[in-house]
Amino acid sequence: MRTLVARPLTAKAFAPFGDVLEARGDPDRIINDGRCGRFHDRARLDFGPEGRAGISVFRGETVAWPVEIPLVERHPDGSQAFVSMSGHPFLVVAAPDESGVPGTPCAFVAASGQGVNFHRGTWHGVLAPLHAPGLFAVVDRIGDSPNLEEHWFDSPYLVEAGAELADSVSAQAS
Repeated sequence: MRTLVARPLTAKAFAPFGDVLEARGDPDRIINDGRCGRFHDRARLDFGPEGRAGISVFRGETVAWPVEIPLVERHPDGSQAFVSMSGHPFLVVAAPDESGVPGTPCAFVAASGQGVNFHRGTWHGVLAPLHAPGLFAVVDRIGDSPNLEEHWFDSPYLVEAGAELADSVSAQAS
């Protein structure tokens, strides 16, 4: 089995795969009579010419370290965004496309207050919450075309928590 080391999710490291959703730095706008900071237009949503935006709620089974990754998937007709409704960290796996198949994946942990938006066609792991209840708001394409491709690895990857993730690992155990 091949091993990956998960690291904290950052916009720079995740840029080849999509967008990190977070309220970092100063807001772009102050709204609501000065009581709310708006972090404007933080994701490139894409629903294709015959799709529309939809918001679904997913409840995923939690995973524990180390996490086995036997497959990745992608959505050729639209982007897909995941926002934890409980605010807990979750594992994010993404892989570059190499001539129609996934290359070597990268693993990240989205911290409390972070979400992700996978760009159209990005290979990514399945939902992997690190804490119950595993509730997510998912914004993605609703349409009639088959918008899912799966790739099963010949040998699964095993994801371990990197040293800089000690807090989320110990929090998961408690």
